[in-house]
Amino acid sequence: MKEQIIFERLTGLIAFARAGSLGSFTAAARSLSVSPSAISKSVQRLEEQLGVSLFTRTTRSLTLTAEGRDIHGRALQLLRDAEEIEQVAKTARGEPAGTLRIAASLPIGLHVIAPALPQFRKRHPKVTIDLRLSDHMVDLVEQGIDMAVRIGDLADSRLLSRRLSGHRLCCYASAEYLALRGTPKHPDELAAHETVNLRYQSNGQMFRWPFQIGEREIEIVPSSSIIVDTSEAVIATIAAGGGIGMGTSFMAAPWVKRGELMPVLSGFAVDRHNIMAVWPESRRSNPAVRAFLDALIDLL
Repeated sequence: MKEQIIFERLTGLIAFARAGSLGSFTAAARSLSVSPSAISKSVQRLEEQLGVSLFTRTTRSLTLTAEGRDIHGRALQLLRDAEEIEQVAKTARGEPAGTLRIAASLPIGLHVIAPALPQFRKRHPKVTIDLRLSDHMVDLVEQGIDMAVRIGDLADSRLLSRRLSGHRLCCYASAEYLALRGTPKHPDELAAHETVNLRYQSNGQMFRWPFQIGEREIEIVPSSSIIVDTSEAVIATIAAGGGIGMGTSFMAAPWVKRGELMPVLSGFAVDRHNIMAVWPESRRSNPAVRAFLDALIDLL
């Protein structure tokens, strides 16, 4: 009976640590691959066992109480210790196995990672993939993510990183649109065209289009008649004849290959070398992480 109480308390602390970090039972449930009701019940039992309220709950928010904030830091350390034990066990096995949790932005996930997963699983059948796609930056350590593939420089000193292959930012449009409206020869001519632009979900800012003109790089924000909040929507809209849009070469490549998009102003395209694979220090020796990193290097 005592062992059962200890087990339930540990389960509750893990659920509480994730819910406190992510701000909702639903997000914590997704992170731990259980149901939201399981998280809620575990936290409720923990509160009863400890005799304190850990959260202030409303229909729209979940915030830590004063006691909850104090306990949360200790619960996070417990969660880190548990994950380190798991990593030691995985390293001891020597071969890639277990669940590999990968986070990526939607474009990279759809066009780079997802197509590579079947071949990776053929090579490493003991690895189960949990791929999570979002344009919002996630905390790998707090959410138990084994590896992320990001566009942008590393800002978290707790993470290890490897720079992957570069990509190109270029304008694209459908052949039908270009036949109707003509093809611009210089970025200055975009003002006379219909354009489709991206608004970042994370901060609400508009995407600034970079162009390489001679030795310098300039940025413009076109006055677009259509604004969307995912890169995939930009590509789909311009492929349907909505105008000219800018996207990454790896995202546009399948559309170009099928003849549904044409490069525009390619002489002014900008090369970027900021696709990064990042992983927590605790995953340094994880065989599945090392194997997937090798697969990404080969792929890109």
